Amino acid sequence: MKISVIIPTLNEATTLASCLPAASNDIEVIVADGGSQDGTAEVAVAKGCKVCVSAPGRGRQMNAGAGVASGEIFLFLHADTRLPEDFAVHVHRILAGPGMIAGAFLLRVESPLRQIRIIERVANWRSDRLQLPFGDQAIFLRAEQFRTIGGFLDLPIMEDVELVRRLQKRGRIGIAPVPVVTSARRWVEKGLWKTTLLNQVFLAAYFLGVRPSRIHDWYYGGNGSRARREEQTHKAGHVGGSAWGVRHGK
Repeated sequence: MKISVIIPTLNEATTLASCLPAASNDIEVIVADGGSQDGTAEVAVAKGCKVCVSAPGRGRQMNAGAGVASGEIFLFLHADTRLPEDFAVHVHRILAGPGMIAGAFLLRVESPLRQIRIIERVANWRSDRLQLPFGDQAIFLRAEQFRTIGGFLDLPIMEDVELVRRLQKRGRIGIAPVPVVTSARRWVEKGLWKTTLLNQVFLAAYFLGVRPSRIHDWYYGGNGSRARREEQTHKAGHVGGSAWGVRHGK
C-alpha cells in the first residue's frame, strides 16, 4: 500500500530539507504549510514534494494534507524529525499485525546530553506500555481509518494525544523497534527539565479536562498567543476552507 507522508510546516525552511524522506512510486511526501514567510513551500517544491497551503494550526494543516493525499496509509511527520531509512517496512509490518489500528516509532532526540537519554526512555516506555505515542514519533494509520474517525480535531494543542485516545478505543497501537530522530531545539529553547516538567503538567491537565485552548495559552504565554494565531491566520490567507492551493514538485 502506498504511504503518504504528511508534514505540517510553518517557517521551517532551514530544517525541512534535511528531514524530507525520499519520494517514490510507493511513497508520496506532502508538505501542509500554514502560511510560511521564509520560503518553506519553495524548499518543499524543489525537493519534489506536493505542497498544500491551509490555515495555520497543526491539526488543520495535517487534515488539509490528508485531504489531498493519495496513499492508503497516512504517516504524520514533524518538520524537524527524520524517519529511519527503512521506515516503510516497519509501517507495513505493524499495520499487518492482528488488531493493529495504528503505529508510531521509538523516539531519539538529536543531542549528546546524558539527561536526554532519560527523557527518551520515559517517552518510549509510555509509548510501549501505555500505547500513547506523541506526534513527534511519526504516528501512522490507514487512510480509511483516519477518515472514519474524522481526522484530527481542530485543537490548538494536544491534537496528537486526542487522535491517539480515539484510536485506542478501536484497536492496538504498535511501536516500531527503530527510532525517529527529532531535533532537541524545544528542549534547548526552554530548558531541558523545564520543558520536560511542563510537558507532563500539560498532559495531566488535558487528561483532567482542561481546555486545550487554555493549555495552549499557558505554553505560549497568555493572551499574546491568541494575537499571534490571529496574525498568522491573516498572513496565510483571507478565505475559509482547509486547503487553499496545491503545488507539485517536479
